[in-house]
Amino acid sequence: MSTAGEDDDARRSALAAALKLRNANLLRFAGASATDASRGASRASETFEVKNPATNATLATVLSTPRAAISDVLRRSEDAQKVWATEFSAHARGKVIRRWFELVEANAEDLARIMTAEQGKPLIESRGEVAYAASFLEWFAEEGKRVYGDVVPSSSTGTRIMVVKQPVGVTAAITPWNFPLAMITRKAGAALAAGCSMVVKPSEETPLSAFALGVLAEQAGCPDGVLQFIVGDPSAIGAALCESPVVRKITFTGSTRVGKLLMKQSADTVKRVSMELGGNAPFVVCADADVDAAVQGAMASKFRNAGQTCVCAQRFIVHASVEAEFVQKLADAASALVMGDGLENEDATQGPLINAAHAEKVDSHVRDAMSKGAVCHTGGKRAHGSFYEPTVLSKCTEDMLVMREETFGPVAAVTTFVDDAEAIRIANATTAGLASYVYTSDVKRTFYFSEKLDFGIVGVNTGAISTAQAPFGGTKESGIGREGGKDGVHEYVEQKYVCVGGL
Repeated sequence: MSTAGEDDDARRSALAAALKLRNANLLRFAGASATDASRGASRASETFEVKNPATNATLATVLSTPRAAISDVLRRSEDAQKVWATEFSAHARGKVIRRWFELVEANAEDLARIMTAEQGKPLIESRGEVAYAASFLEWFAEEGKRVYGDVVPSSSTGTRIMVVKQPVGVTAAITPWNFPLAMITRKAGAALAAGCSMVVKPSEETPLSAFALGVLAEQAGCPDGVLQFIVGDPSAIGAALCESPVVRKITFTGSTRVGKLLMKQSADTVKRVSMELGGNAPFVVCADADVDAAVQGAMASKFRNAGQTCVCAQRFIVHASVEAEFVQKLADAASALVMGDGLENEDATQGPLINAAHAEKVDSHVRDAMSKGAVCHTGGKRAHGSFYEPTVLSKCTEDMLVMREETFGPVAAVTTFVDDAEAIRIANATTAGLASYVYTSDVKRTFYFSEKLDFGIVGVNTGAISTAQAPFGGTKESGIGREGGKDGVHEYVEQKYVCVGGL
């Protein structure tokens, strides 16, 4: 008779074979609870299934982290952070992060296949995300060395003033399913570079990608307890992390509603927070724009990951003089997308939505728009399972859900404007303030829109805006703080003022 451990090994081997992985060890923590993943210790009793959204087939059964075990996880994180910050220099920490980057690159194809299986995005997009995720590790491997302090001239000759920067301490990250690798490396790379430890709670939809990252971090030399993963009930785990006095910072990428809840739960312990929340991105196409380039940028921004990104163009605000041309060309391009399971068809360019419930939400937005006078040029309905047809709507008005809310799906809602001031008014008429886009060939308009758009990110004549070198974040209800760039690591340090007198 086989043991439970032997059965787990057999299931992991079968999944690795089904996904055609070269490195089956990446699934070593699949089916493990947080304590298993960090120390091979206690096992949880509750489980949840991880499904392939393209087929609804079960990929793995994962053990949840019991809430009672979280305190042990945090205690180990606290102990490990002290060692990581004091016994590993910034240079030594950078070497570990650099090795992690190299291992992610070396296992890129396997990581992409795991991601496509559990998240659904086409394989070509998963490969792109692996490279994007790795870029944050490469960047932050160097940034920890650049956390400089200051020597400030004193008003007294017998006094010296210094400002030093020290790690915040134990941090916790709650990450989403739409970018299951990159949203972890963008946070963990910065935290580890600063000398913090991190407990990551990945989405229950996509834990396998997170566990694979954990395997590679361990292989890179990340000490036990510095980076841990916990999975399971998001409400219970989120509350436990926010309420714990051990955790000194919470970083979250996800919906505005949940972000507000986490901020409230963190208030009693006065935690630092970084919040990257929902968006409702405008995509302005001016009369002088290169329409073909605008369509190309719109396709990259709107239909990547089936529209399931926080920076997706949501509202297409097009000058009336070029609307007909833009809509026709966008509809033609959208209708040419190939829906399919990325593991079965590598030519697929549009994957499923994360689950059937989300597909129904997207469809409700389209039905609302159609009932209020929108014109559908392509798509407009659910396909099989969790798939939704790439959709282009015109004649959209500001009372429609597709204009007021974040659809988070492959639906392009087009409205028109006649002057620049009207375009700005429509674009800024939202409580969200993450990403925005404008296409124009006029230099004056470039500066006008980049200054008037009330968003944390403005893409001018490009639909691809995310990069490790730049600060990523939003204004208004789209978040607090910045990730990436030279500012990213500073989200994880505290300033300490030291005054030395009697000299």
